[in-house]
Amino acid sequence: MSEHIVIVGAGHAGGTLATQLARAGDRFRITLIGAEAWPPYERPPLSKQLLMGEVPTEKVFLRPESFYADKGVDLRLGTEVVSIDRAGKTVTLAGGESLAYDRLALCTGTAIREIPVAGRDLPGVHYIRTIDDTLAIREKATPGARVVIAGGGYIGLEAAAALRKLGCDVTVIEMMDRVMARAVAEPVSRFYEAAHRAEGVRILLETGVAEIGGNGRAEHVTDSHGQVHPADIVLVGIGVVPVVALAADAGLAVDDGIVVDARARTSDPDIFAAGDCTRHPNALLGQTVRLESVQNAVDQARCISNELTDKGADYAEVPWFWSDQYDLKMQMAGLPAPDDQVVMRGNPDSRSFSVFYLRDGKVSGVNAINVGADYVRGRKWIGEGRTVDAARLADTEIPIKEV
Repeated sequence: MSEHIVIVGAGHAGGTLATQLARAGDRFRITLIGAEAWPPYERPPLSKQLLMGEVPTEKVFLRPESFYADKGVDLRLGTEVVSIDRAGKTVTLAGGESLAYDRLALCTGTAIREIPVAGRDLPGVHYIRTIDDTLAIREKATPGARVVIAGGGYIGLEAAAALRKLGCDVTVIEMMDRVMARAVAEPVSRFYEAAHRAEGVRILLETGVAEIGGNGRAEHVTDSHGQVHPADIVLVGIGVVPVVALAADAGLAVDDGIVVDARARTSDPDIFAAGDCTRHPNALLGQTVRLESVQNAVDQARCISNELTDKGADYAEVPWFWSDQYDLKMQMAGLPAPDDQVVMRGNPDSRSFSVFYLRDGKVSGVNAINVGADYVRGRKWIGEGRTVDAARLADTEIPIKEV
């Protein structure tokens, strides 16, 4: 008899897990439950290609919607799970239906962090978390539209680049003293700040949003210095929070994410979790982490699939990320700490350079802008725990493979 696997969350992790398990033939009966009306899709294009209208909506789907029926996956869209009965091994849906499971996988992802100011609920205030969010913004993003973006992180800056390409007038308001400050070293921040300013984006640093105002809809943003910025679109990108309420209410261990072990198992042996919602150990990094990345969602989903098909192995991968802004592709690996040594390789003026991070001589991270070879080598070094000489690393006369 097939083992019933219920997957809660039809994002990148949930969709990947369902696909992986479907390859096992009739060994599993799979139910994939998603709160959105869309089948599993990629989120990175939401702030880039889909926002610019460069791809049709169906191109961001992980698989054609027909794939799931063809593979025997019971895809329940527009459906929420409201509770888990661990003793009875059932989940209850919002409409009252109860589903029994043999194994349960929580792939609940994250929710947007709402901006805590007056006017945040006005029509015209947008976030980028779903396809519907992006389509609503794109409809208004006509040439000359005034856009105020709260947050100078990856999402805010990717959206700023896309909206400038659409001809919008863009202002970015960032509370910290540099953009992407939580993720990259100062030279990288300053390079991207300059790149956006050169494209006509106004960037206000060390500035917050005090209020969003308007007559029945968002029409202006008042910043923390009292300056008023007219707005046709207000876009908020100040981060996300893991969706853990379902797990917490069921008594599972939670700590800024659903706590899992190296095999993606929660504190209940019949419940797994994967993706942005999890906190997991990483032996390569020597710490527990919660990652918001496609790579982690896919790799953890595969980890669960391997565990369920008796091919289990501990999950320990080098985290990697990317960001596309204008003609700049930044590829990142590792999780460098704020006090790591920063080594510049190349000249930012060339729009092709890298920043490496060293901790006690070992490579802890890399940010490679338009230079894929440095990213590939840096990611390899992180996984190997490789020690490198900072002076040789900075010397571009030495090929990266010979450093």
